[in-house]
Amino acid sequence: MATVWAEKALLRDGWAENVRIEISPDGLIETIQTGQPAEGHRTGVLLPAPANCHSHAFQRAMAGLTEKRGPDPSDSFWTWRQLMFRFLDRLTPEHVETIAAFVQMEMLEAGYSANVEFHYLHHQPGGLPYANLAEMAERIAAASVTTGMGLTLLPVHYQYGGCDKRALGSGQIRFGNTLDAYAELHAKSAEAIAHLPADSRIGVAPHSLRAVAPEDLGHHVRLAGDTPLHMHLAEQIAEVEEIQAAYGKRPVELVLDSMELNERCCFIHCTQMLSHETDGLARSGAVAGLCPITESSLGDGIFDGVRWFENGGSIAIGSDSNIRISLSEELRTLDYSQRLRDHSRAALATPDKSTGRRLFDAVNAGGATTSARNHGSLAIGKLADMMALKADAVDLIGRGGDTILDCYVFAGDDRMVADVWSAGRHMVTEGSHIGREAIVSAYARTMKELGEAI
Repeated sequence: MATVWAEKALLRDGWAENVRIEISPDGLIETIQTGQPAEGHRTGVLLPAPANCHSHAFQRAMAGLTEKRGPDPSDSFWTWRQLMFRFLDRLTPEHVETIAAFVQMEMLEAGYSANVEFHYLHHQPGGLPYANLAEMAERIAAASVTTGMGLTLLPVHYQYGGCDKRALGSGQIRFGNTLDAYAELHAKSAEAIAHLPADSRIGVAPHSLRAVAPEDLGHHVRLAGDTPLHMHLAEQIAEVEEIQAAYGKRPVELVLDSMELNERCCFIHCTQMLSHETDGLARSGAVAGLCPITESSLGDGIFDGVRWFENGGSIAIGSDSNIRISLSEELRTLDYSQRLRDHSRAALATPDKSTGRRLFDAVNAGGATTSARNHGSLAIGKLADMMALKADAVDLIGRGGDTILDCYVFAGDDRMVADVWSAGRHMVTEGSHIGREAIVSAYARTMKELGEAI
């Protein structure tokens, strides 16, 4: 039994002081007591730690390499995508494992407790499957063993190069599987995480309406069962136009008309929605998986968070391309984008919740749903997925209640994070991962081997 004590803690029922939490050997919160003397591991401000709902781990190694203007004066997501395709052809399973471990380490140090890995790099360069079809999935799982981070693995089905069902291009063939091959990959990926801690999960991920046929979505729903189903949706204008031209409906309209949606469905980005689509998708119970830093980097557009929340929508937060892994900055970017679009302030606050509190509560609840983990709040019986902010952080001096979260999101940054637990595994102390030195060293070797890939 591990004991954690906090000067202040955000419990499911609100803020409390001098909080003592006991964590059982299976990583669950067993007891919570307030008004207790300090004992055990002492922290400043204890918070629930959310899941990172969307990551492509390997893209972390590209960070900073795509900021030059290419030969096309209209450089965009699509030119970035071509650079990404060239880069990934150099990645080996060993590279993927060390990159994934580095990414997960950074996520933990930023305050995330779990990683939902949208994993689509399956095969060898040239498209030939590895002898072990789940070789790459096993590498993601191995990284989570190294880091101690909770893992929800989403093997991705990627079959076509566009809505016309054309064959995959040279940059995509490492992703490709038929429906039958994908079912086998999914089964083997489930086996790959079977030896991980009990909080590990598997899910299903049709990549997008460009990469899978709409008539096959029922297959994915059946394969997912009661596990998460994630899919990119309505990210780019060109994507919306291609889907509308092919099927006579915009992406969100197509999904609303053809799928039975619920909270197990997570649609990533949703930056190109009309008002009626925002209303309908929010009311469906599906979660919007938002990645504001990546969406800004790629020029995707602005998710309509104000309208989404007005319709009772749920959100989760993710780091996607991992160009910068920062929980506080994702939340800040999401809110600031609403202010810039609408010429407003505190756009996502409510009369009873400040902006920081509303966003923090929302991404914890949505992260628990999209990762299928029993976490999301500090409550008895929940996984001990927790983050602690430094009591002596300059921007928290004299602050209390929800103002703590506002100062963390808008005045501070992830340097405030002191400790992080994932299912009771205490992986970050004094702001650093306990295995940081070895993980960084392995990542550095990988980066040297990759050299100038772009």
